[in-house]
Amino acid sequence: MIREELTEKILDIKREKGWTWKHITDEIGGMSPVLVIGALLGQHKLVKPLAKKAAALFGLTSAEEAMLNEVPYRGTGTSMPPTDPLIYRFYELVLVNGPAWKAIIEEEFGDGIMSAIDFNMEFEREPNPKGDRVKITMSGKFLPFKYYGNEQGIPDYGFKEA
Repeated sequence: MIREELTEKILDIKREKGWTWKHITDEIGGMSPVLVIGALLGQHKLVKPLAKKAAALFGLTSAEEAMLNEVPYRGTGTSMPPTDPLIYRFYELVLVNGPAWKAIIEEEFGDGIMSAIDFNMEFEREPNPKGDRVKITMSGKFLPFKYYGNEQGIPDYGFKEA
C-alpha cells in the first residue's frame, strides 16, 4: 500500500461511519486538530501513541499504523498553482499579501523567516450578520538568518539591529 491509498481508506471509513473531523480528532486527541487531520490526509506523521489510537479507531492493520508514524513527503497532492478554490484563496493571499507580510516581519524582527515547523494555528467561526467569517490565528517562531563567514564586529544572526 502507498500513502495515498491509506488516505483514501481513511476517508472511505470516515464517510461510511458518518464521522466528522471533530469526532475523529476528539477520539485521537494529543495534538492540534490541524496536525491530526493533516496526518490522516498524509501531510504529517502521528507519533506512535496517536498512530495507535488512529489505527484502533479506523480498524487499521499494524503496517498501516506504522505508515501513519512515518515522516511523509509533504506538499504532494496539491498542484501548483492549486486548483481547489478554497486552497487557491490561501495561495492568492500569499501572492497578494506576502510581500507586505515579509516587509512587516522584517521591519519588526530583522532578516529571517517565520517558522512553519515551530508553529501554531487555530481556526474559529466568527459570527457575523453578513455571513459567518473564518478566523485563522497563526503563530510561528522567528528564525533569523545566520550570517556565516562573518568578520569580527559583524553580527552572527539577522535579528533586528538597534
